[in-house]
Amino acid sequence: MSASIVFPSHSGLYYGGDWHEPQGGRKIASVSPATAEVLGHAAEGTAIDAAAAIAAAHSGFEQWRDVVPLERARLMREVATRIRSHAQELALLDSADGGNPVAEMISDALAGARAWEFFAGLVTEMKGDSIPMGPNAVNFTAREPRGVVARIVAFNHPLMFSAVKAAAPIAAGNAVIMKPPEQAPLSTLRLAELLHGLLPAGVFNVLTGGRELGGALAAHPGVAMVTLIGSVPTGRAVMQAASATLKPVLLELGGKNALIAFGDADPDEVAAAVIAGMNFTWCGQSCGSTSRAFLHSSIHDAVLDRVRTRIKAFRPGIPTDRGTTMGAIINQAQFERVRHYIELGQQEGARLVCGGGSPQDPVLARGYFIEPTVFADVTANMRIATEEIFGPVLSVLRWDDWERMIDSVNAVEYGLTCAIWTNELSVAHRTASRVQAGFVWINEVGKHFLGTPFGGYKQSGLGREECLSELLAFTQEKNIHIKLRRP
Repeated sequence: MSASIVFPSHSGLYYGGDWHEPQGGRKIASVSPATAEVLGHAAEGTAIDAAAAIAAAHSGFEQWRDVVPLERARLMREVATRIRSHAQELALLDSADGGNPVAEMISDALAGARAWEFFAGLVTEMKGDSIPMGPNAVNFTAREPRGVVARIVAFNHPLMFSAVKAAAPIAAGNAVIMKPPEQAPLSTLRLAELLHGLLPAGVFNVLTGGRELGGALAAHPGVAMVTLIGSVPTGRAVMQAASATLKPVLLELGGKNALIAFGDADPDEVAAAVIAGMNFTWCGQSCGSTSRAFLHSSIHDAVLDRVRTRIKAFRPGIPTDRGTTMGAIINQAQFERVRHYIELGQQEGARLVCGGGSPQDPVLARGYFIEPTVFADVTANMRIATEEIFGPVLSVLRWDDWERMIDSVNAVEYGLTCAIWTNELSVAHRTASRVQAGFVWINEVGKHFLGTPFGGYKQSGLGREECLSELLAFTQEKNIHIKLRRP
């Protein structure tokens, strides 16, 4: 498998435009979740490494903030071109290291390129306001970059997150330190190699490591802002570490998202949406997955029958095989977690409709594969219906009463996404206004749209991304008052 993959030539830390060995000298093996093969190694950065990288990033920031916006945009488009030209290569590496099917990872790489182009087009939109003060004064606001931004990203889309999440703060004039997931860091290291020399030294930096490194970045006074894509407990830890220096945070955390289907919806369309919304392709490892399907009793059985048929298209396989439709769970710890919830669902009395086990193909014997799993007869108080599993496990709930259904949808601590399926406009609007979620689809599911704000309510996070608001979040507003001298 590894012969055709372009692995990074470096396993160290990338900052200040150069590669550095970690102060502690430790490296972490990066293991394929599909084959248990050691694919490479990445440095285990420490707090000492973080301090050195932050200093280098600050030097890069001092240069980058003075680059005029349109020149920043030009350089960012060069970055996008470089990512797009290596999309196939990056996708294959990401697939091997992260366990997601390579066909889907090509889309991830292209999404990274599009984000750099999108935010390059917004560099002149960081505008201030003028405030009327009468004839003797001029008052206006200006937006300035914050400084060094640390972005900690998750393992489910390593390359896409590392590419996409660097774009907005760099467009705003900041320097960025990306911390890729320790479970799958190789594609981000390769990205650093590909982007080397395109931006001034210290503007784009990559530090690999675990919890110690993340905590050091969040707490360091030289980091002006920290962001996270991860779990709720990790989000709380990052926020607590950041509180020591009162730095702003942007958090995209977990989700236990609902798909709500009304009786007038077409069962075929709903079944397709139920499958698509679960993101079975990457094993349900997505914070936006609609892992709770609330089906009206009048179409419940028809939809469930169609789900049982459609789900057969998703069969776990070797991620780097272009024919694979469903990948592997990221590592053994997550694999055991998902298996625990499947056992728990059966113990709680849910009906296992399909899946629940691991494939019997001997080729997959060493990997962390779980079949797409669907539970029916789920009640709102079951743990599989209230806790984020982050695996290919769908809970189907039957409903009749709208108010009770809404209460059940909103009963969880999360509030990231929701999908509503109905042909009645008033029903769609009324339901969308009542669900506690930051991103709502109506007769659609799963898709993101550049330019629209993505983010959650409640424990699903703080802030909005993929839009102008994300760009502005990496700026700080300054008011300037000028008293005009009398002639």
